[in-house]
Amino acid sequence: MELKWLEYAKKLQSIAQAGITYSKNKYELERFEQIRDISIQILQNYTDIEHAKIRNLFANETGYQTPKIDVRGAIYKDNKILLVKEKNDGRWALPGGWADIDTSLSEAIIKEAKEEAGLVVLPKRIISIFDYKKHAAKPLPYGVYKIFVECELIKGSFKNNIETSESGFFEPESLPPLSLNRNTREQIELCFETRKKQCHEAIFD
Repeated sequence: MELKWLEYAKKLQSIAQAGITYSKNKYELERFEQIRDISIQILQNYTDIEHAKIRNLFANETGYQTPKIDVRGAIYKDNKILLVKEKNDGRWALPGGWADIDTSLSEAIIKEAKEEAGLVVLPKRIISIFDYKKHAAKPLPYGVYKIFVECELIKGSFKNNIETSESGFFEPESLPPLSLNRNTREQIELCFETRKKQCHEAIFD
């Protein structure tokens, strides 16, 4: 369950962002800026993150606030799934990351698989679309939808890069320590289960 103070801070930020975007009255704009500052102060008081970084990550967008999109590619070989070792925490995850504004879902998956694992893949079907806050242990100051996509491996091999240090294929019972902000054990197990099904309806929430 999401922490109440974080829920309130996110709601205040969302209200402020929409108000700053659509209001034409200078007095209302001033009030919405104050609401945004309050949301930043709440985060600053409950975390160790400095004010400037919170504003950059949490309160730098314009327009109506919507969730960010994180994509993850499930790539298989035999009865194993590909994981990459993240350099920033030393733990393992399905290749993926934030979707760029100018890419489709398939293009984002193809890009991440190439950059993080050195592989050429063909996205086949959506496994699931999860709301991050319902499935992860660490709260974030913004909403995230995580999209898991089953992929066909075409060719390629791992190449050293700025984000990951190695890759490997793992069986479900021998998964390495996972980067839980990126994927949970349950989510990877779902990828294995989906692999066995000829027909699959995407799971969401």
